[in-house]
Amino acid sequence: MTGKMVRLLALLIVFAGSVFVSTAFAHELRPAYLQITQETAQEFSVLWRVPARGQMKLSLAVAFEGEVARIESPVGRLANGLYSEQWRIASPTGLTGSAVIVEGLQQTMTDVLMRVEWLDGREQVARLVPDNPRFTFSEAAHADHWLQTYFVLGVEHILLGMDHLLFVLVLLLLVSSWRSLAITISAFTLAHSVTLALSVLGMVAVPQAPVEAVIALSIVFVASEILLKRKGYSTISIRHPWLVALGFGLLHGLGFAGALAEIGVPEQAIAGSLLAFNLGVEAGQLLFIACVATLALLVRKGFESGIVPTATADASRAMATLVVVYTIGGTASWWLLDRTIALVS
Repeated sequence: MTGKMVRLLALLIVFAGSVFVSTAFAHELRPAYLQITQETAQEFSVLWRVPARGQMKLSLAVAFEGEVARIESPVGRLANGLYSEQWRIASPTGLTGSAVIVEGLQQTMTDVLMRVEWLDGREQVARLVPDNPRFTFSEAAHADHWLQTYFVLGVEHILLGMDHLLFVLVLLLLVSSWRSLAITISAFTLAHSVTLALSVLGMVAVPQAPVEAVIALSIVFVASEILLKRKGYSTISIRHPWLVALGFGLLHGLGFAGALAEIGVPEQAIAGSLLAFNLGVEAGQLLFIACVATLALLVRKGFESGIVPTATADASRAMATLVVVYTIGGTASWWLLDRTIALVS
């Protein structure tokens, strides 16, 4: 295979990967959200939000079982990538002993975060999943339930948030040593933890649309720095990748905060919920890094086994790295263009 053919193949992979990842993975698995607020002893307001793309939304519906009657028709609207509905229900038992089920959830890969706010100030948090889309109301509200729920949501958000994962991946490709990796990832963790906390506590408020665009830009920037490094350049970002991780990490923290803002946190447990979500994000991030490091080690061991001549192995590794970097950069460039157009349209 000639060098031109290899480059053409790499460009085709970049294009296919950009289109596929941008349409299939970028935040397509966001959780739906259901909030039930008790207004009187027998009446409740219901807020239902599901992820949407343009005019399309997930085919999910909320149904109540037991002595529950709808006393107000739903009012729906599409905005900011979400379809929202609001209505009111009544229950002579105050919902105790009744149940709610999310119809259609079994056919999806998403979850539903549900919050119940009782008139006496209690809050319950539950996570409905495809295997168990039903929740039975009770008078108990257990703290360990929402701690576990927000931890799992943090893990899911980082592992299903393709843009955040790609940023971590290009950081891994930019660093030159394990020490540099530890410092860089620590800087990224510190930065996004700070802005996540400030945003949830209401001390910082930034619109999500421009944040998402700059997150895409951060991936494009680091990918370009990797290419410059391969050409022998030595920029400040190449010498000190932790600075890039620190700066852009602040923006990624705002992205995490946007996801958390969509589902909210229990008012009586803001600190605990924030900590659980952040720990989940870190756990998911470390899991991803461990998987990438293990895969890289296995590939390296394969090349060093002697089966492939050294020169050929070096050329293959270099080509594989280029394909990965161009694919990531192309995908992020597509996101940047798409999100920028959405800002001005």
